[in-house]
Amino acid sequence: MISRIGQDSPVYGRSYVYVYGSNYLHSQCAYDVAPGGFFASVYHLTKIRYGIDKIDKPEEVCIKIFAPRSNPRTPYVFWIWRSADFQERESYDMLGIFYENHPRLKRILMPESWIGWPLRKDYITPNFYEIQDAL
Repeated sequence: MISRIGQDSPVYGRSYVYVYGSNYLHSQCAYDVAPGGFFASVYHLTKIRYGIDKIDKPEEVCIKIFAPRSNPRTPYVFWIWRSADFQERESYDMLGIFYENHPRLKRILMPESWIGWPLRKDYITPNFYEIQDAL
């Protein structure tokens, strides 16, 4: 099952998915849909039921949340799935999607002094970088 949820949807559907029973976050990723377009934050979730007859067929769901380039904000899911912590931080670091109220939203791959968001399609690579901490 694939769900498309817009930024203006109430609670962005994540609480619904949690109540529905998705108890395992496979992965979270984000991508730039098109230059000047939207960003997508993607969550792959599984509902794992335990029991001899239920463990063979887990239900999976993929949720895509689209955020406008002018204000790329979406609520974080760290309070539901703790494994989203580093994954949401990577999406912030590479694309600049702000996960509202995330407890540790800061750069995780790039240095704190880095300017810009390297995986955006409109990112312009500087001619050089100062390597301050390499030595």
